[in-house]
Amino acid sequence: MRRVAAGRARPALTGLTDPLVLAGRTAPSRVLFGPHETNLGRRRALSERHVAYYARRAAGGCGIVVTETASVHGSDQPYERAPLAADCGPGWADVVAACRPSGTLVLAGLGHTGGQGSSAHTQAALWAPSRVPDVVTREVPMEMEQPEIDALVAGFAAAARSAAAADLDGVEVDAGARSLLRQFASGLTNTRTDAYGTDRLLLLRQVLAAVRGELGAGRVLALRLSCDERAPWAGITPPAAAEHVAELAPLVDLLVVVRGSGVAPSAYRPDGHTPPGFNAGLTRTLRAVAGGTPVALQGSVVDVADAQRALADGIADAVEMTRAQIADADLVAKARAGVPVRPCTLCNQACQVRDVRNPLVDCVVDPADEGGPGHVCPPGAGREVLVVGGGPAGMEAARALAAAGAAVRLVERGDRLGGALSLVAALPGRARFAAFADWLAAECARLGVRVELGTEAPDGGDVRAPGGRPRPPEFAVEEGGVVVTAAQVLAGAELPAGPIVVHDPAGGPVGPGIAELLAAAGREVAVVTPDEVIGARLAGDLAPANTRLLRAGVRRETASLLRSVGAGEAVLVDRWTGEPRSIPCAVLVDAGPWLPDAGSRGGGVAAGDAVAPRTVLEAVLEGRRAARAVLAGGTADAGALPGPTTHP
Repeated sequence: MRRVAAGRARPALTGLTDPLVLAGRTAPSRVLFGPHETNLGRRRALSERHVAYYARRAAGGCGIVVTETASVHGSDQPYERAPLAADCGPGWADVVAACRPSGTLVLAGLGHTGGQGSSAHTQAALWAPSRVPDVVTREVPMEMEQPEIDALVAGFAAAARSAAAADLDGVEVDAGARSLLRQFASGLTNTRTDAYGTDRLLLLRQVLAAVRGELGAGRVLALRLSCDERAPWAGITPPAAAEHVAELAPLVDLLVVVRGSGVAPSAYRPDGHTPPGFNAGLTRTLRAVAGGTPVALQGSVVDVADAQRALADGIADAVEMTRAQIADADLVAKARAGVPVRPCTLCNQACQVRDVRNPLVDCVVDPADEGGPGHVCPPGAGREVLVVGGGPAGMEAARALAAAGAAVRLVERGDRLGGALSLVAALPGRARFAAFADWLAAECARLGVRVELGTEAPDGGDVRAPGGRPRPPEFAVEEGGVVVTAAQVLAGAELPAGPIVVHDPAGGPVGPGIAELLAAAGREVAVVTPDEVIGARLAGDLAPANTRLLRAGVRRETASLLRSVGAGEAVLVDRWTGEPRSIPCAVLVDAGPWLPDAGSRGGGVAAGDAVAPRTVLEAVLEGRRAARAVLAGGTADAGALPGPTTHP
């Protein structure tokens, strides 16, 4: 029998920085820091780096912190350092102790990834409602029988009991995009004919009842619920989700509306190709049937003004701003003070860490050094410092130096600040990098940095970050061949008529972005890469980027090496067989890596592209390290300075 949500009074909506009462506990703001992979763990337990990571957001005014989702049963280990609830008790207690002085509510994320997990670590069959192969890994899971179902429910109960013993304010049960509970609720993955198939919410209700039984009424029970699997042929659709919410909302204290599934994993936290706040309409609809249960908006909410508007317009009672608080841990405190917030670029380049390299969670606009000295410069009062180069490394160095009290002069040979940020911002889905450039420039102005544009750098300089220069072609340019750089294209260079070939040996966002941009302008485009897929380093945007290129008609020349460019053609060879072939080419766009600027390491501390051209993350991090080195009396390149301590 389905329950209808009713009887709970809808609280009057207030502002983002106003308190929110859940289960009798008061969050100091209506901002959530949602669960996400960090790789900060020590084996499968939370570490001191987790504690520092969450404590920074709590000190910055976050209302509710949900810790990294912990597996409630040993059958689930979706990535190497995935927390295991049975090992998390001490870590949870430490997080609470670190966050409680700020008033922040701390919830333990609890879940099980089921058929979307990995058997690489457990060497055991994955659990799932039915024997439906995962669309990504193609692995066929085992169909759970009653003993496994009972063990799962008991695992959630035991995890909730441990959370209460650690004095957490509550837990969040994951039935989102990568969860076993969603797999039971969906016709995509649940083809059972027993009670768990005829009533696909049965297991979720049993889990919620077991968790509530351990928490009692005085702790928060939150639910993260996928309400649109982006698979209308068989999955959970918004109309079906309305029925789910009406039934489940009375059982919980907070509902977080998300979208995504195994067939659309990138729909959960997409990059800048998807507009911010994309879940607003869905959340508004479902809040109307939630019967007074507070509802949180999730979905690329990264701007304070948008979050405030969502509350004022009655879309939600709270707003999850996870990536925004990775980019600026002090987001809420700055919102209270009316101070501009360091903008999230929605690039997903460093904050999505589930890949084969096992990187630690990070952010291109605010590279982390949790528990270390990365955010602290020595006092700089009385120091005069010259910074050469107005790109991201130079501006971050100037900002950090001025914030430490130094008198900073920043010289830039171009006619504006920003460097490569301005070019990156011209790529599809990367427009928010311009906002970051503007924020850095505004911070330099606010802190009194003396900026001199159109000025050649004098000899020496305390921090040298003059940018990079194009690498000489590693392929032959025959008579009649036309070659331009990606930077020239992004700066608006006119290209000759005819087919365009984009050479992408780097596998990052530039090559696919250039191809997408040119195809949108109506040009015939091919991308050449030595990899088996376009944009091999794109992580979460890999499949969406290839889909966009395919739909735009871009020709993909994979596993191919560029040998020469001549009049009207480019000559390629197959990476594996060495067999040559030619493709039409009126102009070749070289999206390969650059070299450091000539003489850029002469004197002072070099940073960013002056060390080795890489990404914005390294530029910002090395700019900050260079500032530290200068004020500490160092002379080494920022690229050679000690980085964050690696974690066991």
